[in-house]
Order: sequence, then C-alpha cells, then structure tokens
Amino acid sequence: MRPDYAGGSLVNLMASIALSRGGETLHAPLKNLRGDKLAAARNVVLLIIDGLGDRLLARRAAGGELARRRRGSLTSVFPSTTASAITTSYTGRTPLEHGLTGWFTYFSAAGCVAAALPFRSRGENLPLEKKGLSVDKVFTAASIFESLPVRSIVVTHRDIIDSQYNVRHCRGAERRPYTTVDELVAGVEAAVKASNERKFVYAYWPDYDATSHVHGCEGAEAMGKVAEIDAAFGRLLSRLSGTDSLVIATADHGFLDCPPEDCLELPPALASQLRFPLCGERRVVFCHVRSEKEFVSTASEWLGERAEVRPSRELVAEGWFGGGAPHPLIAERTGDVAILMKDGYTIKDWLPGEPRYLHIGNHGGTSEDEMTIPLIMEKT
Repeated sequence: MRPDYAGGSLVNLMASIALSRGGETLHAPLKNLRGDKLAAARNVVLLIIDGLGDRLLARRAAGGELARRRRGSLTSVFPSTTASAITTSYTGRTPLEHGLTGWFTYFSAAGCVAAALPFRSRGENLPLEKKGLSVDKVFTAASIFESLPVRSIVVTHRDIIDSQYNVRHCRGAERRPYTTVDELVAGVEAAVKASNERKFVYAYWPDYDATSHVHGCEGAEAMGKVAEIDAAFGRLLSRLSGTDSLVIATADHGFLDCPPEDCLELPPALASQLRFPLCGERRVVFCHVRSEKEFVSTASEWLGERAEVRPSRELVAEGWFGGGAPHPLIAERTGDVAILMKDGYTIKDWLPGEPRYLHIGNHGGTSEDEMTIPLIMEKT
C-alpha cells in the first residue's frame, strides 16, 4: 500500500491544520476534512497516538470513545514509522523534504549510521555531537509552529520533551510535559484553557507503541494501553466541553506482529557487500552497497518471495517518499538499494554492543495494517 499524498495522508492533515490556523502549506489539504470547520474553531487540538492503526482500531476497539468518533482513515508516510511520520507532523513536510527516512540513518557528516531521534550513533551509542554533528545540520526542516500566527502548545511525555529532536521540532511552540495519561488529559485541558486566543495544541502519547514493540500489538498488555487512551479521550472531550475546540486524534503509523521464525538475519554473503550497516527499519531497510547490481541479484535470490529488492532511486522517483523539493541528502538517506519485506517478515544485521533482541511488534512497511491510520474528530 502506498501513501496517498494527493489528499489522503498525514501530510495533508497537517496542511489542513496549518491553513486553519492562518499558516501556509506546501501541500494540499485533506480531501475529506472541511477547512471551514477547522478554521471556525477557536482551538484545534491534535492528539497523536503512536502506533494506533486504523485496522486495529476497527478490530479491537470498536464501540469505544475513539472508534465512535472515527470519521475515516488516512495513510501514513513512507516508511510508515515514527522517525518519518512524527517529523512530518512536526514540519508539515514529506519524508522526501525533511529527509528522515527511518529510525536508523546514515549521516556522512558524522561518518556513521545513527538513530536520529535519540541523536546517537548505532552500535557505539555515542552522542552525535561527539562526532562533530550538530542538531541543525540533521534537522533542517522548519517546524510547523514557527509559521503559525497563533499560539501553539505541545504536550508530550516528560522523558522526551527535552530531547534534541523535540526541542528542535517544537520551535515556535510552548512545551509542556506530562508523565501519566491523567496528566496528559490535564495538560491538554490546561493548554486549551490557558487563554481565549486562537490556538493549536499538539499532544503526543507513546505508550501503545512502546508496549506493542515488546509484547505485540494485539497482546493483552498493548490492548490495555488502547483501553487506557480510549477512556482518557472520553474524559478529555468532557473536560473540553464548551471551549470551542475541534479535537482530532490520529496516529503516525499502524503495527504488524512478526513471528520469530520470520525475523531474518542478514547473511554474511550480503553483509560483506555493505559499505555501512543497514539503515531504515526492519520492515524496510536501506542498503549502502559496493555494487548495486551484485547486491540486488544476491539479495533477490536469497529472499525470493519474502521481499522486494529495488534500487532506492526508483522509490524516490515513483513518489514513495512524497513530493516537494528533495532534501539535499535524500540519496544518502535512502541508500543504494531498498529491501521491502512482505507478509510478516523482517530483516536485521547486528553491530558490536547491540543487544540481540527483536521486537515482536513492528512497523515501517507497506502493509495496510502499518500504513492506515484513523481520522477521529469531535467538536467540543
């Protein structure tokens, strides 16, 4: 499944929100969301529930506070993962434009593969500043809040609110921390009621995603988190009654559980052809290789029907990463060859110092479970 950047993706939702708050946008607004309805509201509240796919919501949470207010579905971006999609929500730009193409990315200026959000190198786990790389060199896209002529407030988890990633991408907004889901509700309420001026309140909840990685996206632990945020959403709407707020809830991506027997390890015959460790996600990896032709041939033969192996430039040309002005390092960020895993398969390599542990729940791929996210709305 490909992202619908023409009017049905997270990029377009952010365009609609930006326009409703008096800002400008590089992309078309969402097709099935009335712009006048957003513009008329004094407050627009966006709650991003990390990992809550639209198909899971329909399967496992039908009839709840969230599902009863579902107005349709959107697609995520490509890859369907936090690093790419949350950056889109913070900037209003496609992955092609902002250049964050997965959890792990090769940064030539630092000479290493690194996890962009924690801003640390892969394997060594060193801060990228120690490798001479500054935040502004990596995160080049302006935040959406910087361009809005209204008050913007970000309510996010205390553990990440002061991360370099969040500080950079929340420029132009006030940042307010929370720890528990009750504090999240209270924090959003306080932000909305802070003044009578027009506002944009952005809130982020990571707990379902974190639990799904460890226990599986439909396990008892993960579904307990869905129930927790579902009830919290109902409380939030009650507490915002009469505030002239349009409350929107969605996700950055969905999830897929991957059985251990389908979790593949990169064989030596392919690992020896890499110039750098694998980048991207376990569901979609980007490979920097010595010989594109040889690597594509060897990888295709080994993987067979379990994956599609393609030159990364083809995905860029076909619009998988979206439109707009390409990030100047998009070729570096997508590598030479992309491996798109099918069904429930994943692929991984290992570096010294990395714990040999595999997540049960995964995302980043092109399945409908991973790619579709809900559009949930209620006027208060």
